[in-house]
Amino acid sequence: MNKKVLIPVIVVVLLLAGGIVYLTLSLNQQKQQNQAMQELAEIDKKEMENEYQQFANQYSEMKTKINNDSIIAQLTAEQEKTQRLLQELKETKSTDAREIARLKKELATVRAVLRSYVLEIDSLNRLNQSLTAENTRVKGQYEEATRQIEGLNSEKATLSEKVAIAAQLDAIGINIVPVDKRGHATKKIKKCKAIQVNFSLAKNVTAASGMKTIYVRITSPTGGLLGGAGSFAYENRSLQASMKKAVEYGGQETPVTLFWNVTQALVEGTYNVSIFADGNMIGSKNYTFK
Repeated sequence: MNKKVLIPVIVVVLLLAGGIVYLTLSLNQQKQQNQAMQELAEIDKKEMENEYQQFANQYSEMKTKINNDSIIAQLTAEQEKTQRLLQELKETKSTDAREIARLKKELATVRAVLRSYVLEIDSLNRLNQSLTAENTRVKGQYEEATRQIEGLNSEKATLSEKVAIAAQLDAIGINIVPVDKRGHATKKIKKCKAIQVNFSLAKNVTAASGMKTIYVRITSPTGGLLGGAGSFAYENRSLQASMKKAVEYGGQETPVTLFWNVTQALVEGTYNVSIFADGNMIGSKNYTFK
């Protein structure tokens, strides 16, 4: 064969052979990648199936923890929906990206709904316990407590939110300032003519609004009470207060300032200031006189 013809033929053959090798390697690599993606898709699908099954089981468990027929019916409906979606997922191929994405979105919705029922049932159970204790302690409130329990279905959204947030007042930013006879802050115990207590009632939209009587107790290093401003109830007993003040509270952060005029000799050491309202201790802080 003519040499001029042979060389081009050889070149073409080599190029074709190289192309075949490249295509073969590329196809093998693509096949491996597709296989890896398929395995990941299968794992993801299996995890989704496990979650759906766990959610369905949780609905069964929750129905054993509540005696409210209406809520049990709601839980049953949600459980049946979860089981239906689980069956749809099992019947869906892992390669069906669109259907898998839809069922993953449904899974997120099921998770959110389940979480809301968990919080609601926990709130209802705690409320029932609180009402039962209150009925035992105060027989006169039994009928009102019963009406509250029977009306939980219509009021569950409001009650769930209210029970989730403590209604107790909270004293924040407590500051204790000894002042001299001119009303200036002093660090010297001999010059202290009054003890100024500053704090704020924290914002709490669930607390009852209206006039609040704030009581403050100041105890000396020896445990004695400074001054006397009447008594108040705390944990089934009566305590003496160093000072008290009526404050209008509307649910927003409310600053409060009280003064205790020195009527007895102060000694060096650590004094405790405790603040009370609505039968609860809402804040406490120590101050050391030197």
